[in-house]
Amino acid sequence: MDTLKSLTLAEIGQASNLEALEAVRVKALGKKGALTEEMKKLGGMSPDERKAFGARINEVKGALETALAARKAELEGAAIDARLSAEKIDITLPARPELEGRIHPISQTIDEVTAIFAEMGFAVAEGPDIEDDFHNFTALNFPPDHPARQMHDTFFFGEHAPGERML
Repeated sequence: MDTLKSLTLAEIGQASNLEALEAVRVKALGKKGALTEEMKKLGGMSPDERKAFGARINEVKGALETALAARKAELEGAAIDARLSAEKIDITLPARPELEGRIHPISQTIDEVTAIFAEMGFAVAEGPDIEDDFHNFTALNFPPDHPARQMHDTFFFGEHAPGERML
């Protein structure tokens, strides 16, 4: 059992990459591994021998698993370090040029039409987008029973002032 442990620990130490380490793990702890073969011998032993031999197998298995985990972490760290050193970024290189934005075609058309009307003497009048009932309907002589005043034809907001609904 000691020779199995020492040989496997030596192979773990000599594993140069993760694939070789996995091969060592399978060879020692796998389904048909050396330690599994030793565990199969437990069936033919007396209870006292089985207890002592089983404890020794578990001790060796724990030591091998600890060594495998440590070596795996070491190899993964080395792989990450190698990849980081290979992928260095040269910060002295010029940056990528920024692409300039463009005005949206609809905004461009609105600006052109506004400029045309401004040349003809018109001015742009800005006003509120939300109005009260008086300015939307009554001032424009819409009768109180006009279809445009129905709830499904107009968006109504909460009261702006007592008794005054916003549209």
